[in-house]
Amino acid sequence: MVSPSSVPVGGFPRVLVTGFEPFGGARLNPSRLAVQALHGRLVAGHRLIGAELPTVFGRSLEVLADLLQRHHPTLVVCLGQAGGRTALSLERVAINVSDARIPDNAGAQPVDAPVVAGGPAAYFTSLPIKAMLVDLLAAGINAEVSQTAGTFVCNHVFYGLMHLLARRPPLPHTRGGFIHVPWLPAQGQPSMRLEETVQGLRIAIECALTTVSDVRAQAGALA
Repeated sequence: MVSPSSVPVGGFPRVLVTGFEPFGGARLNPSRLAVQALHGRLVAGHRLIGAELPTVFGRSLEVLADLLQRHHPTLVVCLGQAGGRTALSLERVAINVSDARIPDNAGAQPVDAPVVAGGPAAYFTSLPIKAMLVDLLAAGINAEVSQTAGTFVCNHVFYGLMHLLARRPPLPHTRGGFIHVPWLPAQGQPSMRLEETVQGLRIAIECALTTVSDVRAQAGALA
């Protein structure tokens, strides 16, 4: 996996794309593999910077904050695994709650704990998720707008990202959000092939970079 210290340099504006290490005893995490495949690509005149986050409450946000400070990306798309989902899930909202069904990779299992003490109850994505949905469906990629990112480390990172973007200059001009990806076929069903996941993410990122105003329509009407 690409480490934060090995990211490419150059004159291109940057997009930060993060994935997670495997967790819960699994050997694979499709978000990690997708980020590895996307790292270094050029999309809409932007260089994709891939980095891995630990599946650990707290520490994941420390690593993310360091990456944001180092690269000052134009766009940040954090990825996570969602077993049981059939589509790329474009997350709408992150909530200020960590409530873990299983321990993280450091053994922590918070219950009803805030991601940021005293922070807002929730943040909405700043990605044009409905325009992204239109482009994904037009390309034949199974996709959906999701109303919940859960309460495990994925939501923790999503909320923490949006809080960082809102509070730390010059980051307020950076757009950000979260996409859940399905299992790989080797992990069980339902699943999505890695090649299809990577293709869909590239389409979603290109849309986010080139779309100023989101589509206004009911998500179900777009499917």
